[in-house]
Amino acid sequence: MIPSLIDSLADITSHRDRDEVDRAIVAMLFSHIRPRRVVLYRLSPDAGDGLVESRGVRLCAVADASGARALAEDAHSDVQGWPTVGSREPWRECAQRGDVVHFLGDEGEAGPRNSVFPVLVDQELIGLLEIEGGGRCMTLRPDDVRLVQAVLRILRNHLRVLDYCERDTLTGLRNRRTFETMFAKRQGFRRRAGDPKAGMRAHWVGIVDVDRFKAINDSFGHLFGDEVLLLVARRMQETFRQSESLFRFGGEEFLVILDDADESGAMTAFERFRTAIERHRFPQIEQVTVSIGFTRIDSHDIPASAIDRADSALYFAKENGRNRALAYEALLREGLLARKAVQAAELELF
Repeated sequence: MIPSLIDSLADITSHRDRDEVDRAIVAMLFSHIRPRRVVLYRLSPDAGDGLVESRGVRLCAVADASGARALAEDAHSDVQGWPTVGSREPWRECAQRGDVVHFLGDEGEAGPRNSVFPVLVDQELIGLLEIEGGGRCMTLRPDDVRLVQAVLRILRNHLRVLDYCERDTLTGLRNRRTFETMFAKRQGFRRRAGDPKAGMRAHWVGIVDVDRFKAINDSFGHLFGDEVLLLVARRMQETFRQSESLFRFGGEEFLVILDDADESGAMTAFERFRTAIERHRFPQIEQVTVSIGFTRIDSHDIPASAIDRADSALYFAKENGRNRALAYEALLREGLLARKAVQAAELELF
């Protein structure tokens, strides 16, 4: 068993994609414990109210007799539709205790027992792992519990490493090296859904640029400039949906991947953020504005082609008044931009 266990742990820590880490975790536990099912859930980010019971719970990976799979397609669904930690008593108790909770399943006393474990990183609850009794394992033995807890400690340490590599140190947003991976996932969702042009809703990528940022640094100093970037990032996290992907792309530029919206909905989302920045009072500087250019992610896109279109809309916004959010597609329709004719093979993002 030991060589097999070591191989499984090596597999888990070889992955850099979170969905693949999730899949490897449930696969490993299912193969070594053999219950009816192993399920891994992620929690939505803390909304700031400090109430863990109100946080959404998303099913993200499952292992059972049919195999192990990550359910990445659900990652970008509306958080409002997720059940909450408080909606199930075992989840609530597990979150409150920060420890494993054993409970009876739907079959009652005559059936197997289930167990739910907290997934913690730096004492923060980020997920739940549930093991449904059945199959060869009707209830977890003490050795099984210790195995699960050890695997979750390894997961915690691995996620810390991934966070260090994937997060911008100033703002806490994803950094640019993670953008291509997240972009490719959106492409994968769209290909499985069919031709995106057959429907009105789509994914969008937007570039956010802080207006006159050099002047802010020159006039107030780099410490105030960094504070502006940090506050812009916080407004992004507060304004966009929790399922959206936010990146600091370098300097004063940020990227947003917006999910499941038509052009009007995308404009509303970016305008809401632009207005939030315009109305925010920044220390010492008072008012800061941002310009935004965005475009729909098409099925044939590579990251650089979508960014190139969004950047064209951003440049137009900067050259025509700043403090604006503009869609590349709308500028095309109005004859204000010429269609980009760029060969994908000639583009390099980095």
